[in-house]
Amino acid sequence: MTNIAVVADDIELDEPTLVEGLPGLGLVGKIATDHLIEQFDMTYYAAVDCDGIPQIAIYEDGKPDLLPPVRIYADEERDLLALRSDVPISADAAPEFADCVTGWMESNDVTPLYLSGLPQQKQPGKVPELYGTATGDMAQLLEEYDIGFPTEMGAISGPTGALLHRASRHGLGAIGLIVESDPQFPDPEAARVLLEKGVDPIAGTEVNTEELVESAEEIREQKEQFAQRMQQTEEAESSQAQPLRMFQ
Repeated sequence: MTNIAVVADDIELDEPTLVEGLPGLGLVGKIATDHLIEQFDMTYYAAVDCDGIPQIAIYEDGKPDLLPPVRIYADEERDLLALRSDVPISADAAPEFADCVTGWMESNDVTPLYLSGLPQQKQPGKVPELYGTATGDMAQLLEEYDIGFPTEMGAISGPTGALLHRASRHGLGAIGLIVESDPQFPDPEAARVLLEKGVDPIAGTEVNTEELVESAEEIREQKEQFAQRMQQTEEAESSQAQPLRMFQ
């Protein structure tokens, strides 16, 4: 069931791009999307109340208001949306969640960018590789912005994989961005690559990522508690890209 309630109906958007920040491997999507929201001072736009989302209330430092755990932020000037999640979505709940979000995006002419990490041990001095997948006619954007295709067969799991699956089945144009990421710890460097080489060219944004590099250790510490909660779930529930040889 689609149950996304817009709370900032004074914002007008024209075929916006949505950047998805569900928690997953290396927290790359969450780190990138949280940074995007903060850098552009995006407005809390809609509450996401799909089946399968934990029924908890979120509070923020210095503010009395309570927020839903999954919500959408908007930047009217850039025709940009960002999906922020402060809870993991379980594998069991992923299909219902994906149906709910995909239905809303279809109804509002939204083009989604889905973000996931590919487990890769860090090599000093090596910039993480970025790969792109697409549904509908979006592959042309990957070629236009020189985003390489995956170099081996693989699968994207968790709620992000469910969202891409639904996009493909519904004929919704979507892009999946896959970045090499630390398999054990929050990875701000991989999030920077997602923003600079993937989100910026496709969404037409220019986000300052210097802070992600300069404050990498601080960001890791801030996200570590969240990452520990993620590790308490089964590995299969976390959104990530994996080579199919891992299943053989």
